[in-house]
Amino acid sequence: MSKVVHFEIPAEDMERASKFYENVFGWEITKWEGPFDYWLVKTGEENEPGIDGAIMPKESDDVIRNAISVDSYEEFAEKIEMEGGKMLTEKMGIPGIGYTGTFQDTEGNILLIVEFKME
Repeated sequence: MSKVVHFEIPAEDMERASKFYENVFGWEITKWEGPFDYWLVKTGEENEPGIDGAIMPKESDDVIRNAISVDSYEEFAEKIEMEGGKMLTEKMGIPGIGYTGTFQDTEGNILLIVEFKME
């Protein structure tokens, strides 16, 4: 079974959004040192229920997206298409994480799949 493991909140102003979520919910937010603008969100301690996420630059009509962990990017991209969904992006490598891609489900919702490759 594949589990929701991450969320993404789109923002026009990354610092303003970070301050908002830090001040309202007490989340810890840090700028990722990766190849694109991405701010990591820690919503609680490891032993607490829930998931962590990120704040990312907003593009046109972006909405909050959830990332679903999968064993094989290729296998699930194929399943998504076979069941009436649509892959919206090509497979993208994320250094130190694995592979991800964005898809649209049959209801028009946009989500991500993530294949973790811890090496």
